[in-house]
Amino acid sequence: MTARMRYFDLYDDVYIPGRWHLRMPLDDEEGLEELFDVGRFKEGRLLDIQKPIRISMKPAGLPLEFSHALGVPIVHRRVVSLFERLGLQKEVQFIPVEVEGQTEPWFILNALRVIKCIDDARCAEVLHWLPEDNRPDKEPGEYRNVSGLKVDPEKLGEIHVFRPWGWKVILIVSEHVKRALEEEGITGTKFIEV
Repeated sequence: MTARMRYFDLYDDVYIPGRWHLRMPLDDEEGLEELFDVGRFKEGRLLDIQKPIRISMKPAGLPLEFSHALGVPIVHRRVVSLFERLGLQKEVQFIPVEVEGQTEPWFILNALRVIKCIDDARCAEVLHWLPEDNRPDKEPGEYRNVSGLKVDPEKLGEIHVFRPWGWKVILIVSEHVKRALEEEGITGTKFIEV
């Protein structure tokens, strides 16, 4: 019997001393900055972005190869190269961005899969949106809150990068990806097993 693949919430280590803090992505058109719709990067679909995306920082600090700008993963080209070597091109899209004060290439990591895989019974607590909550923007069964998230590996197959359906605020990676990020020495990553 083969061991089941383990999965991890991949998030931004906000406790690195002197690190940068990226701000909300902005569209830049004719010198006008507009707030950017970051929700589209949590839908699990290929995006066609035509306008340049700019990201500022405050406070400025040490660049990290993996960090977030309002929950959107921003990665260095080393992460892109690593994911290409791992053969994950069908699971992620890398969208170029301009990061204030940086000359090297940076990208938004857009996970292309959303999978219904949360194991409610194993989570510490789950709260679902209910019709009486009067939230027409929420699908029936979506999560209002999830504590101690656990996924059901049986529902995942061989997927390595995804967001869980109903709780798309997090990015999940397989143990294979976690190990590769650690071995490559990618800065800014933190993991919690799910």
